[in-house]
Amino acid sequence: MNNYIEYLKGEHAAHMAMFNALEPLFPTISDVGILMQTCIKKGGKILLMGNGGSAADAQHIAAEIVGRFKKERKGMPAIALTTDTSILTSVGNDYGYDYIFARQIEALCRPEDLVIGITTSGNSANVVSAMQAAKEIGAVTVGLTGGTGGKLTAICDHNLVMPSSVTARIQEAHIFVGHSLCEILES
Repeated sequence: MNNYIEYLKGEHAAHMAMFNALEPLFPTISDVGILMQTCIKKGGKILLMGNGGSAADAQHIAAEIVGRFKKERKGMPAIALTTDTSILTSVGNDYGYDYIFARQIEALCRPEDLVIGITTSGNSANVVSAMQAAKEIGAVTVGLTGGTGGKLTAICDHNLVMPSSVTARIQEAHIFVGHSLCEILES
């Protein structure tokens, strides 16, 4: 007898409950998608960042934007700030890990850009620091968080707070939101 059936049923139920609770975020998700369209139309780019699984999500979403999501189209400019090990390690070594994204924002971000910070807690120091830097530059700032939204709630123009405090559920919702934003961007 498989002992994990009940576990899987419980996880599935928790996943579905969290997804059913996402509907109040739909207007803001739509607004952010339109801001992404505007950013690209004005010659801007989308910059994304996060740590661990959120770094993977940042890279995934950037790949969908540069490559394609569903439609055959020209590539659009997006950069995951999580991928250049030389920058990450040199900035981490010289300035500290809390500045690995802020330094890249300082170098690459312009007022016409849109910056997405992904952190399940909303409190990752390096993401918070980068979002503050992007805000100072005048870029549109968007958080993808969970729980209470953390520090990004006070910083970001829009903070999409997933209705869960469980990291796995938050990350599942983040990729749904990321895919939804890509679909809006392509429309």
